[in-house]
Amino acid sequence: MTIQLSDRFDLSRLFRFTLPSIVMMLVTSIYSVVDGLFVSNLVGDQALAAVNIVYPLVMIVGAFGFMLGAGGSAEVAKARGLGEDQLAKEYFTNLIITVVVGGAILAGACLLFQKPLLGVLGANEALMRDCIAYGTIMLAGAPIFLLQTSCQSFLVVAERPKMGLGLAIGAGVTNMLLDYVFIALFRWGVAGAAVATVCGYVVGGLVPLFYFLSKNKSPLRLVKAKPHLRMLGKSCTNGISELMTNVSASLVTVLYNRQLMAAAGQQGVAAYTVMMYVNFVFAAALIGFSMGSAPIFSYQYGADDKAGLQGMFKMCIKVILVLAVVMEVLAQLLGGTLSAIFVGYNDALREMTASGFHVFALAFLFNGMNIFGSAFFTALGDGLVSGILSFLRTLVFACGAVLLFSALFGLAGIWWAPVAAEGAAFLVTIAFFLGKRKKYGYA
Repeated sequence: MTIQLSDRFDLSRLFRFTLPSIVMMLVTSIYSVVDGLFVSNLVGDQALAAVNIVYPLVMIVGAFGFMLGAGGSAEVAKARGLGEDQLAKEYFTNLIITVVVGGAILAGACLLFQKPLLGVLGANEALMRDCIAYGTIMLAGAPIFLLQTSCQSFLVVAERPKMGLGLAIGAGVTNMLLDYVFIALFRWGVAGAAVATVCGYVVGGLVPLFYFLSKNKSPLRLVKAKPHLRMLGKSCTNGISELMTNVSASLVTVLYNRQLMAAAGQQGVAAYTVMMYVNFVFAAALIGFSMGSAPIFSYQYGADDKAGLQGMFKMCIKVILVLAVVMEVLAQLLGGTLSAIFVGYNDALREMTASGFHVFALAFLFNGMNIFGSAFFTALGDGLVSGILSFLRTLVFACGAVLLFSALFGLAGIWWAPVAAEGAAFLVTIAFFLGKRKKYGYA
C-alpha cells in the first residue's frame, strides 16, 4: 500500500516511509567506504590520503545539488500541499534544469583550475599525481552526481522512496563491483576508484532523469515550464543549510588535513580519512531519516495541519535520541575492528586510528539532533534558521574547535574537536527548537 504525504503518520508509518531514504543513504555511504577499503588495502595509505584531499573539492561542487534538492523539494512539496499539482511539476522542471546546467559550469571551472586548487587543499608534490588522477575523473562526473543527490529528494516528494532506494542499491552494487574490476584486476589505482564511482552516479542520476521524462504515474514529471526565478531563489534560500553543511564540511576537512599533516604527517591524514568513512555510515542513517521525513513536514505545514505537525515532531525527536545512543554504543564497540579492516597492514597507523576514533565517535551523541534540526527548518521554509544552524555547526564551531584544541593538545586535541563542535551546535539547535515552536506550531 502506497503511503501518501496527506496520510496521518504514526511511528510505524513514519518508519516505513523514511526507511527507503535511510537505507538509500546507508548504501550510498557504504559504497563510498568500499572505495576507501580498496584504495587503502590495494594501493596504499598515500593514495588514501590523496582521496581525502580531493574529496572536499568534489563535495563543494556537489553542495549545489544538495541545496537545490533539499530547498527545492520543500517548495515542490509545499505546492502539492496547497493543491497546485501543475505548478509543482513546473517547479520541479526548473530545478532539474538548474541542477544540470549549474553543475556543469561549476565542475568545468574546477577542472580548469584543478592543480592550484589541490595545492590549496593540501596536496604536496608526493600526493599531487594521485590527486589529479582521482580529481579529474570525479569532477567530470560531478553533474551526474548532482542529479543523483537532488533526484533522491524529489523521489521522496513524488512518493517513490522505494524507487530511490532501488537506484541507490543499484548504484552501490555497480560501484563496488567495478571497484574490484578496476582496482584489483586492472590495477588502475585511484583512477579506477574514481571511474567506478562515476559509473555508480550514472545509475543513480540518469535513470531517475529518464523516469521523470516519461509519462509516469507519480505526482511529478518533467514538463514544459516557464522560468520560476522567484521559486529558484527561494529554493536556494531554503537549501542554504545543505549548501553550508557541505561547503563548510569540505573546508573543515581541508583544515583538518592541514593540521594533521603538521601534527602527524601523511599517516595522520590517512587515519582521519578512515574516521570520516565510518562517520559517513553512521551519519547516513540520521541524514536519511531527516531527508525522508522532511517532505512530510513541508506538506503538513503547507496544508496548515498543526496536529499532524506536532505529532510528527515529537516522534522524530524520540527517534533521533534513540538512534544517537545506539550509534554511540556501536561506534565504541566496533572502533578497533573497523580501524583494523582499513589499515591493519600498518600497526602504528591502526593504533593511531583506533585510539582517535574512540574519542571522535563521542560526537555521535550530538550530531543526530543537529542534522535533523537543519533539515526540519528547511522543510518549514525557514532557510535563515537552517542556514544559521549549519553555518555555526559545520564552520564556526568546527574550525574554532580544531584550531583551539590542536594548539592546546596537539594530535589528541584534533580528535576531541568534533565532539566539542557538535556539542555546542546541539545547544544552539535546542535553543532554536524552543524559540520557534510558537511561530510554526510544532510544539
